[in-house]
Amino acid sequence: MALRVTFVAAARSSALPAECFEDDQSLDQAGWDEARRLAPDLAPLATAEQRYCSPAPRSRATGDALGCAPLAQLALRDCDMGRWRGLTLGQAMARDPAQVDAWLADPLSAPHGGESVAAFVARVGGWLDTRPVGAHAGGGGAARVVAVAEPSVVRAALVHVLQAPPATYWNIDVRPLSTVTVLGGAGRWHLRFDDAPGQRVRA
Repeated sequence: MALRVTFVAAARSSALPAECFEDDQSLDQAGWDEARRLAPDLAPLATAEQRYCSPAPRSRATGDALGCAPLAQLALRDCDMGRWRGLTLGQAMARDPAQVDAWLADPLSAPHGGESVAAFVARVGGWLDTRPVGAHAGGGGAARVVAVAEPSVVRAALVHVLQAPPATYWNIDVRPLSTVTVLGGAGRWHLRFDDAPGQRVRA
């Protein structure tokens, strides 16, 4: 039986132009307002058989704002950034320029003492590949799963789905509250771009 997994990128948690690594803040007012504005368009997601989120406050709050009441999954947490946790990329560059260059150039490196990009992609991909099928939509449709997570987690999932080199992670831009759906199952995922607002979560 196939799965249909829709990833929802968490709403914004700060007005800063650059996001912090492993941001543990909840949504700022703009994030709440945007999530509530889009909630009617994304309402069908709340009927998915399996609804998950990352443990981060912004992801749980986004899921709640969309009416999903998601279950937190440790495997969907943001990349472990070690001593760079809480910094922006610019701040990390000012502090450890050579180490940041190495990290950006080599997806197997983890100069911050945390998790490499390759390990991050493997972790998120492992979560995706082990989703239980469970109950499915009537009429023989695919089982529906929703996962609300930080944009970085969605990027990692897409690298896994496309079976792309880990360095591809840097070439994917995921905006807050954007959605993307993958269809299939372990080792045979297909990417589906969602429709325009108001149509993008049709069964």
